[in-house]
Amino acid sequence: MPTPANSQEPPDFSLVLGGPLFQIFRRAHLSGSTMELLRRRMLIISLFAWLPLGLLSAIEGHLLGGQNLTFLRDIESHVRFLVALPVLIVAELVVHRRLRTVVKRFVERRVITAEDTPKFYAAIDAAMRARNSVWLESALLIFTLTVGHWIWRHELALGSVTWYAAPDGTGGHLTRAGYWYSFVSIPIFQFILLRWYLRLAIWFQFLWRVSRLNLHLLATHPDHSGGIGFLGKVSYAFGPILFAEGAVLAGMIASRIFYEGQSLMSFKVIIAVLVGFFVLVILGPLTMFTPHLARTKREGLSEYGTMATVYVDEFERKWVRGGAKGVEILGTADIQSLADLANSYQVVREMRFVPFALHDVSRLAVATILPVLPLLLTIMPLEELLSRLLKIIF
Repeated sequence: MPTPANSQEPPDFSLVLGGPLFQIFRRAHLSGSTMELLRRRMLIISLFAWLPLGLLSAIEGHLLGGQNLTFLRDIESHVRFLVALPVLIVAELVVHRRLRTVVKRFVERRVITAEDTPKFYAAIDAAMRARNSVWLESALLIFTLTVGHWIWRHELALGSVTWYAAPDGTGGHLTRAGYWYSFVSIPIFQFILLRWYLRLAIWFQFLWRVSRLNLHLLATHPDHSGGIGFLGKVSYAFGPILFAEGAVLAGMIASRIFYEGQSLMSFKVIIAVLVGFFVLVILGPLTMFTPHLARTKREGLSEYGTMATVYVDEFERKWVRGGAKGVEILGTADIQSLADLANSYQVVREMRFVPFALHDVSRLAVATILPVLPLLLTIMPLEELLSRLLKIIF
């Protein structure tokens, strides 16, 4: 006999509490069993990636001078390791706390039917196995040290003389600080960022398996998403990741503006495309539930439309065509019931085909583009920028 969907607590769900790196953090006393020691983890990892670069640059005379781009003037590197990297580490705790409640909401709201409860729990188990996979993280590490390194050297590194490299015919001669930057700092950042994309892939695979179940959705649910609107709200947990990506983008653009003479306006298309892409990565997979929502709305309109027709016909026969002569209309519940039925039908009509709203999209977009906004000061004075903002607000 199938277990009722609400008869037992669902298995614990976390995208963060597992995997080889998490176990290394625990053994190194950089994390507890539930992501404790956050400040220690942020400080040690960030300084391990950033501090040796400053020390080696000082030894080589590239800290304040000696190159076109000295270490202290390298905005991109400081933003990458002192802003984006700590934020990616903070995101682990945010995602852990927010996403672990999602599974319980599926059960508490009875979205999962009793017959599909075993399949739902199997989807959770599959996600946890992928999260704990040694092979997946090992492959990610190899990819970072090979393809990731090549992409940075040939596509992202500045082509001018810098504290970490001097261009030559072979693509650039690395300084001692450059070797640490290229083979330690950059791989650390790339691995942690790509590990987040791996976790997102696991999360979306879990949602895909859930979307294949026979879900119990309600057309009149006030969230206008059949009862699964919480999926759009829980996507805010990935906001720190979007902010970190926006910070890296801002740092890269700042380097091109200050040290290669480019203009912010030349990056407007790239900024728009990347912001849209980052938001799409988070919310796009939720469209897997669109067939369920479309079917629920279609059936809801049909059922409530039929109910409304029957009720309105009876209402008119009783109150309009004289079927209730001599009955006092004041105080009757019939009119209120008619209004309630109309409100329910309106909720069904306004039901969305995706489990998120436009304001969910805009909030994630703001989180992504926020680090880029200070670069507006490169094309207009602060006074003019504030004046335009005030005109927009007031």
